[in-house]
Amino acid sequence: MIVDTFQPADAARWDAYVFAHPEATFFHRAGWERVVREALGHRTHFLYAEDKNGAVTGVLPLAEVRSLLFGHALVSLPCCVYGGLLADGDAARRALDEAAQALAAGLGVDHLEYRHRTPVHPEWAGKDLYCTFRKPLASDPEANFQAIPRKQRRMVRQGIKAGLTADEETGVERFFPIYAANVHRLGTPVFARDYFQCLMDVFGDDCRVLTVSGGGEALATVMTFYFRDEVLPYYGGGTPAARRVAGYDFMYWELMRRGCEAGYLVFDFGRSKRGTGSFSFKKNWGFEPQPLHYEYQLYRGRAVPDHNPLNPRYRRLGRLWARLPLPVANWLGPKIVRGLG
Repeated sequence: MIVDTFQPADAARWDAYVFAHPEATFFHRAGWERVVREALGHRTHFLYAEDKNGAVTGVLPLAEVRSLLFGHALVSLPCCVYGGLLADGDAARRALDEAAQALAAGLGVDHLEYRHRTPVHPEWAGKDLYCTFRKPLASDPEANFQAIPRKQRRMVRQGIKAGLTADEETGVERFFPIYAANVHRLGTPVFARDYFQCLMDVFGDDCRVLTVSGGGEALATVMTFYFRDEVLPYYGGGTPAARRVAGYDFMYWELMRRGCEAGYLVFDFGRSKRGTGSFSFKKNWGFEPQPLHYEYQLYRGRAVPDHNPLNPRYRRLGRLWARLPLPVANWLGPKIVRGLG
């Protein structure tokens, strides 16, 4: 078993392996190497294993995140909810794992982090914080609608009665101002506009923006990833007016409806932290939380990092951040958020 480092010429066979592997995710795709390197400025270490015949038998996308505020880490993969080891068997998995641990030690990082849906290293340090929400889509839109709990169906109907419409975008011109203002109100730094445009450029039709409008005004918007038979709404936000007309509810229903009509079989509502509004929102749609396994091998670090808004240390900072003028927050935010990983 040989472990080598990804080069641009390897993209086609890397992705061929990913698309064929039953446990692969959108975040294992080769395009993330360019996104993480160019749009986020992190040094990438995408590793793959191959057998003696030159066939790819496993992949492990890694990025080195270095921040004065948040430390030095090797992560699979920053800005992604899933990632980690993907391999055909124990030999390839072990070879990639050992190569990653040797790389982490050689780089002198605080920790090595894998983001898995199923545990690989239960003996490593971890934290019980994140869950994902995934559910099959029926082929019939009405069946999907009836599967939504009654209270949530009423909210979707409210958006329909309000005359809301949804349109796909070809760029981030309408998406970014809405999304940036939304996360600013929440007290969270925003990624640079170029990051979102890079996602659309790299992943093409597998990365789309849907914007909901009402009364001639854009109210809510979401950037969604499409992978094999899965629909993954990933970056979403709305204006204060969106809640008054159930804009979010209408938007996610539109994604489900369009997804099932296009033949997609799984709706992945993505990651949420326990005890948050988004966690409750997804449960209200009838999705059951599934724990995510974020595993940390500590090197120079003494404890698992806790860089999230639920940490009391960051709550006050979040309130202060929300008071910054939006142009200032949009300029400063990308310099901070890229280090959060």
